[in-house]
Amino acid sequence: MAVMRDHRTISIADQIFEQLERDILTGKYQRGEILSEMKLSAELGVSRTPVREAIRRLEQEHILRDNGRGIEVIGISREDMLDMYEIRVQLEGIAAARAATHISDEQLKEMEEILELQRFYIEKKGEPGEFADDIKDLDSRFHALIYKSCGSMAYCDTLLPMHRKMTKFRKASVSKKSRAQHSYQEHVAIYEALKSHEAELARSRTVQHIINARDSIKAIPEV
Repeated sequence: MAVMRDHRTISIADQIFEQLERDILTGKYQRGEILSEMKLSAELGVSRTPVREAIRRLEQEHILRDNGRGIEVIGISREDMLDMYEIRVQLEGIAAARAATHISDEQLKEMEEILELQRFYIEKKGEPGEFADDIKDLDSRFHALIYKSCGSMAYCDTLLPMHRKMTKFRKASVSKKSRAQHSYQEHVAIYEALKSHEAELARSRTVQHIINARDSIKAIPEV
C-alpha cells in the first residue's frame, strides 16, 4: 500500500520511517530508550519488514544505533543542535541570497499566506505554547520555501533534513510568545527582502534570524 503526497508516492516503509523519525525528534521516544522491531511493529500495526527498513535508515541518520542489546534512541542532543545552528548560519544566508534571485511570484504568494497564518496563531488568545505545534509547522514551511526557491538541490537536500531534525528545540523556542512574535517579524523582514529581490539584504536578515533563534533556544535550560 502507498499514499500520494505532494505528487509523490509514499510507500509503507517511507511512512513508517517518517513516523518513527517524527516520534524520535519530538521526544516521544527518549534518548537512551531501547526499541525493538517487535515492539514498534505492534505499536504501528505493520509487519516487521518496513520497521526493519526504517530502523536501518534511521541508523544512517545517526538518530538510532544498535548497541548490542537492542536499538538505542540517540535523537538530537543539545550539542548537535548547536552544531546544526552553526552550519545553518553559514549556509542558510547563502540560500536566502540565491532565493532572492530565483524565487517565483507563486512561491512569494505561498510565503505570504504562511505569514498570515503565523500571525493568526500568534495573536490568538490562549495559554503560552498552546499553538506552538501550528507555529512550528508554519516555520518549517517558511524555511522550506527558502530552500526550495534557492535554485540548488544541494542546498535544499542539506538544509531541509537539518531543519526537520531540530523540531523539538524549535517548538520549545516558539512556545515562548515573545520569541514567536519576534520570529514572525523576522520572517516578514526576510520575505520583504526576497520580494524586492535584494540578495544581500535577504542573506543578512536570514543570518540574524538564525542567530536569534539559536540564542533563544540556548536560553532555555532544558529541552
